[in-house]
Formats: sequence, C-alpha cells, structure tokens
Amino acid sequence: MKKISAAVSIIALMTALTSCGGEQTSSKENAQTEATQTESASTEIAVTDAELAGNPFLENWDTPYGTPPFAEIEDAHYMPAIKNGILKLRAEVAQIVDNPEPPTFENTIVALEQTGKDLNKVAYTFSNITGTDTNDTLRDLQTKVWPMLTRETNAIQFNEALFARVKEVYETKDRPDLDEQDARLMELQYRSFVRAGANLDTETKDKVAAINEELSGLTTKFSQNLLKATVGFKMEITDPADLAGLSDSFKAAIKVEGEDKWVVGLNRSPYETFMTQSTNRELRQKLFDGYRLRASSGDIDNGEVFIKIAQLRAQRAELMGYKSHAHYQLETRMAKTPEGAEEFLLRVWRPGLERAKEELADIQALINAEGGEYTAEGHDWWHYSERVRQDKYAFDDAALAPYFELEAVKRGAFDVAGKLFNITLEEVEAPGWNPVVKSYDVKDANGNHLGLFQMDMYARDSKRGGAWMSSFRGTSNIGGNHIRPLITNNMNLTPPPEGEPTLMRFDEVETLFHEFGHGLHGLLTQMRYQEFSGVDGPRDYTEFPAQIMEHWASQEAVLADYAKHHETGEVIPTELVEKMKQASTFNQGFKTTEFIAASLLDLAWHGLSSEEAAKISDARAFEKEVLEGYGLMPEIEPRYRTQYFGHIAGGYSAGYYAYLWSEILDADGFTAFEETEDIFNPELAARLKKWVFESGGLREADELYRNFRGKDPEIEPLLRIRGLD
Repeated sequence: MKKISAAVSIIALMTALTSCGGEQTSSKENAQTEATQTESASTEIAVTDAELAGNPFLENWDTPYGTPPFAEIEDAHYMPAIKNGILKLRAEVAQIVDNPEPPTFENTIVALEQTGKDLNKVAYTFSNITGTDTNDTLRDLQTKVWPMLTRETNAIQFNEALFARVKEVYETKDRPDLDEQDARLMELQYRSFVRAGANLDTETKDKVAAINEELSGLTTKFSQNLLKATVGFKMEITDPADLAGLSDSFKAAIKVEGEDKWVVGLNRSPYETFMTQSTNRELRQKLFDGYRLRASSGDIDNGEVFIKIAQLRAQRAELMGYKSHAHYQLETRMAKTPEGAEEFLLRVWRPGLERAKEELADIQALINAEGGEYTAEGHDWWHYSERVRQDKYAFDDAALAPYFELEAVKRGAFDVAGKLFNITLEEVEAPGWNPVVKSYDVKDANGNHLGLFQMDMYARDSKRGGAWMSSFRGTSNIGGNHIRPLITNNMNLTPPPEGEPTLMRFDEVETLFHEFGHGLHGLLTQMRYQEFSGVDGPRDYTEFPAQIMEHWASQEAVLADYAKHHETGEVIPTELVEKMKQASTFNQGFKTTEFIAASLLDLAWHGLSSEEAAKISDARAFEKEVLEGYGLMPEIEPRYRTQYFGHIAGGYSAGYYAYLWSEILDADGFTAFEETEDIFNPELAARLKKWVFESGGLREADELYRNFRGKDPEIEPLLRIRGLD
C-alpha cells in the first residue's frame, strides 16, 4: 500500500486490500483515477480538542517496532483522527503552493512526497482493520471516510497552482545534481498529476470529479455487498452420512463446537476442499451454486452495481481522451494495450481449452464406468478431476496434507528467503490486531532491521476472503530519517480444532509462498522515496516477485527441509514427491480456462465505449455473450463472475490478466536458476534481490526484468510448466 500524498490517492489504500492474490498491492493507476469528492472541495472540516482528547493516533507510538497500539484504538477514534489529518494535509499543501520562492526539487517535489504523514498514520490502520476485523460500525465509517479522504486527493490533483510548480520543476529535470531516484520521483509525480487529469479544462475536470464521486460510493457498496453475501451463506450439515468422502481433519475443522452440526462457507479454502472430497453430488451442487451466485439477487445484487461502475469508467476514460478504461489502465503497463493483453491471453487460452476438453472426457468416462447416469456439470469437476488424478497417477492430494503443517511451511518459506537474500526472520512479541497474528523481525546479513512482518492466517466472519499482502507503514529515507515498513500477510485457512495442527493443501502452501513473495517485495526495498518503494510498478509486473517464490515451494531440496510429517517427523517420501511432480500439470486445462475466462471477462467489461456500456442492463447476459464468444465450455465457470469479482471492482480493473502475464516472468525467471543447476545460485539471487525486490518502481518494469534476467522473457517456459507446450 502507498501513502496518501498529493500524488497518490486514498484509493490506493482501498485497492491494496484486493489483490495481491489477492493478491493485494496498491494500484497507482486506480489511485489517481478513482478518487472521489462527495462534497465540495471547499467544505469545511472541523474537529475540536475535546474530540481529539485521548486519541491514540495523535500520540507517538511507543510500541515494539512502532506498530499501532491496537488494544487502545476504538472505533470512535478513527473519524476525529481522519479529520485532524485532513486539516494538517491541507496546511502542508498550502505551504508548498504559497511558498514565495521559485519552485525547486526540494521545496516542491520532495515537500509533496512528505505530505500526509498524520493522515497516513490513521488511514493505513483503518484500511487494514476494515479488511481483517470489521464490524457494522466500521462498515458505516467506510462509506464516510473514503469519500472524505479521496475528496482531498482530488482537490490536490486538480490544484492548478500546485501542478504549475510541479510542472516547472519537471521541465528542468535534466539537472546534474539529481540522482536516479530524484529523477524518478519527479517523473512519477508529474505523471500522476497528468493521468489524474491536471491538464484537463475546468469543465472536464468537474465532470471527472463527479464521476469519481459516484464511483467511490459504488466500489465501496460492491465490496460490502460481497462480504455480506460471502459471510451470509452457510451450508449446514446435520446428517453424518452427508459427510461421506470428507477427510477426518476437514470434518473436525468444520464441526460446530458443542453441536451435532457441520458448516461450510464460501471462503476459497473450505470451498475447494469440500468440492474435491465430498461424494454427495447434491450438496456439491448446493455449495457450487452458493459460490457462483453470490451477491447476485435482492438487496445485494452486485450485477447492477458493476454495470454502473463499468459505465462510469467508460465515460471517464473518454473524457480523459482514451478509447476505453482498459486503454487508459494499460497505457503504463507491460502489455501496453488491451489488444496486446488479449492476444497474449488467447495464446494460452487455445491450448488450455483443448486440454480442458480432454479432461472433461476423462471425467465423463469415470462417471460412466461407475454407472452414473448423468452428464458431468460444473459442480462435478473438482471431485471427479481429483478421482481421475488418483487413478492416473496413484496420487491422492489428501496424502500430502500431513506433511504440510502451517508452522513448518512458514519456516520453509523463511529458509528459502534466507538462502536467496541473506536475511533472517525471528519471531518476536509485537501488538497484533487479532490474537492469531504472529510477528517476525526481519534483518539483513549484518543484523540491520529491515522491517516487521506480521501474519494473520485464519478465516473468520469479520475478515474478507482471499489472501493478500498489505502494510501498516511504508518506507522512506529522506534527510536521514530512515523509516522501515510494517508488512502483513493474510490468508483464510480453516482454523483447526483446539490443540490440533493446521494442515494445508499444497495449493495453500503455494499461496503462502506467493504472499510471502509480496511481503519480501515490501520488506527488502532500498528506495528512499515512498512514492516508488516496495511493492511498486504496473499490475502485470508486481505479481512477478510473488509468483517466482512459488517455484521454490515444490523443489525437492526445499521440501526436504520443511515437508515433514506433523506426527512422525518423517520427511515427505521421494515417491510421493515424484507423483506430485508427475501430476503437477494435471487439470491445467481447467485451471487455465477458468482463469483466462475471468481475465477476458474483465477486459470485455473495461474495453467498452460509453455508448456500448450504456446498452447493458443484465450482467449475466453480458457475461454469457462474452464467454460463449470465446468458446468457454458450459462445464467450466470463470474463476470469478462479475457479481463477486472483487479484483476488478477494485485495483485490478482491466488488470486481472496480470497474474498470467507475470507468469511469463516467473516461469522464465525461475528457468534461469534451473539452467545453472543451482536453485539458490548466488549470482542470480543477488541480481533478483537488487533489481526486483530492492528496486520497487525505480525503472520501468521491462528494464528491471532485463537487469535481472539479462534478456527479455519468453513464453515457452510458461507453456511448458503448465503442460500446454
């Protein structure tokens, strides 16, 4: 997540919680374009000393590592602290604008970079807590706080006097006294203003601001609807016979304490486990429908909400001189255009779809062989594909779980980071927002503190779904004031019964390594300006540091260190690892197809002109037309449908393809290690650390990748790893 400064909108904090894997990093493109102003920019904001009395956000936090004192923070503290931060931000901006001295790099660009510290302090905390431990009061506050904050950002980005100073400094950028980081800060600040609309005429600015205002309310409503719908669905099982096929550990995890009842919800982890293991076809269909029909009816119909979002985004893009929202978004990304992103997706879609058809034939053959008198449907795929895999490879995914205990998996990920980047992670005591949070002090080879890393691994009703990385504090080093980050990882594992270990599926292991990769991207940064430190860069690049870490999770040498039976301590057997590798490309047709279907749907929504978007009145009908046009099989649902596609309602609009695009980079990048026959090759690891994990957004993404790899990436490793070559 990025700070709230004149060049970065509060929306960065909101969208940061939707991605990384969730992937959850902030998007500056969205930060600048989805700001809002629900009130006039001149509206007075007042807060009294009495309202601020005893407010922990006004204190210096004398806590370990400077973490927020969570136990002292009450819901009532947020709004007064937000107002106080806004007033201070206004004063800071006014000081820059009213400076009688000619604009310089220091008194304008650096000064702007340092605005909003008091506001950041509360907004970072508020943003994170509303994603991990929300309640009705906080949900109501979101509808008030975000508009207030983004209104301020709009007012700053449309401040003509401020932009004039920034522009004057930018136009004299070729100065020998500026180093690379100085020049990059100036370039990104100027670009932020321009892409926010600073060069538009007054009438067009007003129209953009009005659209921004409405979008903020709609995206907040979408998010809250999705959480309500996800938490609101509970499939209760009271007949033990209906638990057929479920593992003992999973049954124990979903058992309601003190009752003869088992409950499965819609968080991805229990959903996939039930859909894979259960032999009860009727219940599989019930859960399947609950998942895919979320937020699609009644008072929480996100279809209607998203249609309006798409229409407004299309209108705004045209006002700003772009053919569509997708063209605006991709201008600064590696794909450059939506046409380029679509062309890439289709190169993988075609072989993936053909493989999926073969997989469906195998599933139907198994159903027929067992005397099933029905045709395979979407709710059958998870269960029967696992059965086919067991038959083909004599491999049962459930047999892996005893070797993947959460704490051991974490140690495995930490050990990989230690070998690659010469860092250590030591568990420490630090305030957490929930009792399950664990904290780790991250240090470099010389013992220097790099940051605090906090992990919140379990699902609960107060927490949004998915997995993501975020932060409570960014990084900067201006004038010797060296501030290191507070980084978080969140997952939604099913809590085990008290006293039992947390056993993971291997895809959950990969997710942990993935989010840890995002965390390392935030922790290892060596950029002095927060504007482009840590998790920075275009969407189709920022997934690369996370996705490349996934590769180490399945390496034999790494598995030997962490994959040990939680009861016996036995290292995972070689033959089981071999079966896992042989089966690694199994069901890739399904996985590739469901992902790309969602990506193509995202591009279709955001490639609309305003005239085209205005004609859409039924989200499901639009989806059907788009996906049938690409030839999607009716037995495969897109990974996300519009009503619960939180990524594209937030920071990944016109950008969900980024995960697969980044897979070109991670597949090609890890191939470099394999080619040296040393997965911890010190020379490659050093370049990966310097040019990817430490450099943030110092240079354009393709240049950063070439500096690491020595060449541009190739798509062949991606196709090979997915078994589609």
